[in-house]
Amino acid sequence: MIMLVDKVQIKVVAGRGGNGSASFRREKYVPKGGPDGGNGGKGGDVYISGLNDIRLLRKFREKPLIKAEDGTGGGQRKKSGKNAPDTVIKVPYGTLITNLKTGENFEVMDSRELHLLARGGSGGRGNWEFRSATNQAPTYAEPGKPGEEADYILELRLIADIGLIGLPNAGKSTLLNVLTSAHAKVANYPFTTLEPNLGTFGEHIVADIPGLIEGASQGKGLGIRFLRHVERTKLLVHCLSCESADPIKDYQVIRKEIGEYNQKILERPEVVVFTKYDVLDGPALKEFVKKTRTITPEPILISVLDDNSIARLGRILEKKLPQTPYRKSRTSR
Repeated sequence: MIMLVDKVQIKVVAGRGGNGSASFRREKYVPKGGPDGGNGGKGGDVYISGLNDIRLLRKFREKPLIKAEDGTGGGQRKKSGKNAPDTVIKVPYGTLITNLKTGENFEVMDSRELHLLARGGSGGRGNWEFRSATNQAPTYAEPGKPGEEADYILELRLIADIGLIGLPNAGKSTLLNVLTSAHAKVANYPFTTLEPNLGTFGEHIVADIPGLIEGASQGKGLGIRFLRHVERTKLLVHCLSCESADPIKDYQVIRKEIGEYNQKILERPEVVVFTKYDVLDGPALKEFVKKTRTITPEPILISVLDDNSIARLGRILEKKLPQTPYRKSRTSR
């Protein structure tokens, strides 16, 4: 199980250019040689690229400053300083990058494409560059120029195959644990899950989306912070608790909030799962199933105490989700 860091702010500082050199040719038989100071090297650029690792944003929480190396100074005999190497930072596929000053943004979806975040400063010119007919022995050399600086927000939008959705305490984390052998925190109170938890089910990534509540699309509860993680899921598993007094309303609340956030998400395939069915006795369970026929004609009842029910759900999910070869191709690059 991966506790996910899905939003961080970073500061990017490109490298400073190396200083130009103010030197003069000095040899045994050339006591008054001309200027020969070389140019400074260019500072390193900062780029960003993608990688198939959803944990990558965590490191920026502890180290939010990314600084490229500076170019080296110029030397004697017109020797130019070395250009600094570029710095490339890696973020998970599906990360939205936003420049805080300009508001411009782009998305990182590929490991083969580099996106420039900050350009390194140019190296200063040595005094060799400033010689002229009227000034044959310039003593001046340029300092290197500073690199660009910028602040960015990195915001991950999960590329998960299965998204577990539902109200708080609907059994999503428990289901994630039994489906994927993850170890998400489970407790009988709302908002136990404060970050998306992930696990793998066969070839598929499963995301336990933190509990939404009525008004989430307007920022209530945990707000819309986690609604973005539903956008790229291929299959929604809507968890409804058999402990609920009104499962139909619970279902409608979540569908409404998702629709207000992005109506297209409601067009995704959906599996409705009723969790904790073991809390109901025979007649009560029969009545519950009858009442929920308006939600789904074939209710799927599960309990962590019933291994067969979990296995049956697993087979249903496998049928709904074919193999995902794109994930293999990305990791093989």
